[in-house]
Amino acid sequence: MQHGLAKTREEDPERPLTDEGRATVDRVAARAAALGLKLDWVYHSGLLRARQTAEILAGRLGIPDRVEARPGLEPLDPVEPVTRWLDDLARGLTAVAVVGHLPFLDRLASLLVTGNEDAQVVAFRMGGLVKLIPKGNRPGYSVAWVLAPELA
Repeated sequence: MQHGLAKTREEDPERPLTDEGRATVDRVAARAAALGLKLDWVYHSGLLRARQTAEILAGRLGIPDRVEARPGLEPLDPVEPVTRWLDDLARGLTAVAVVGHLPFLDRLASLLVTGNEDAQVVAFRMGGLVKLIPKGNRPGYSVAWVLAPELA
């Protein structure tokens, strides 16, 4: 999930979500909950806007105590180490959310789906949620669905 709309650095150097950003994330998270989305854990980059987004998502999904900052999820971080971490998590958990930023999420999804982080397989939107599922007996993931903010 890409974080919601945040204030500019000039408005607030910590860049919290705007009221509009909070409302969008809440609407998307409510729609995901209504669709029956279940998560074991919600991880975020640690940046305020990502933490706030993760907390809203986890709250709507009934897991407010399962939100955690994770190093390596910031906008320009390399994605390959995260793919290994996600593969390790998949052995013990059913579903997790990663709340972060562009261009990181775009590169991560591309690497997971195609093996090429430059493939641009998904157009992330602020507050949007993308579900990837393992391909099963083959390496990699498939895009199961995209919940764009304007559809929630």
